[in-house]
Amino acid sequence: MTLAKLSRAEALSAHRFRYFEFMMAASCVVLVCSNIIGAGKVASLAGLSFGAGVLFFPFSYIAGDVLTEVYGYARARRVFWASVTAAAFAAGMAAFITWIPPAPDWNADVGGITRQDAFALNFAQAPRIVLASILAIWAGEFVNAYVLARMKVASEGKNLWIRMIASTAAGQAVDKVIFYPLAFAGVWEPKLVLTVMATNYVLQVGWETLLTPVTYRIVGWMKRAEGVDVYDKETNFTPFSLKE
Repeated sequence: MTLAKLSRAEALSAHRFRYFEFMMAASCVVLVCSNIIGAGKVASLAGLSFGAGVLFFPFSYIAGDVLTEVYGYARARRVFWASVTAAAFAAGMAAFITWIPPAPDWNADVGGITRQDAFALNFAQAPRIVLASILAIWAGEFVNAYVLARMKVASEGKNLWIRMIASTAAGQAVDKVIFYPLAFAGVWEPKLVLTVMATNYVLQVGWETLLTPVTYRIVGWMKRAEGVDVYDKETNFTPFSLKE
């Protein structure tokens, strides 16, 4: 099947995409779950401490690679803002529900801690984590997409695996340097912040590198399914826009 090599303007004005909405929904779900569920716990395997979210958060960057490579930077940018909005809403909801006074017959003592305290322990830090994540995602995802899109144009679409690894390494570096100090400074010991930041960077880049063949196949399948190959030759790369 021959793919139509389209610029951003041509692709968005004349082509109907089939799977873009599903990719947007998946990206929103992964980001919200990673922030609310995975970011607050430090796990340990074989003596190595790492943020538990590292096992799932890389799928956000993989989705970003697929979105940018298949649909172009401008549409990926819309998904990033949708994901950030969803994460902010989830954080606000968690904070509000934590703040509401508990019903006396619900707030029983369970194992030496009340249900309200247990609930707050799990969700009270979510707003800070999500705020840090919003800033980190804002920078990291856009760096990832920018590097990938620019390298695609420069290489005329060749060497996808090199472009994905290079963009991931750049985006994840920005993400980690912003996220961990803002989210956990003063909550975790400084040594733990640095350790988890470094190990999560190595693990996430390594994990995404191992998944490159899978991402490669997904990108190839989606390009064939959509029938296009979008190049960002006319794109305004500002992150402060929702225009396609």
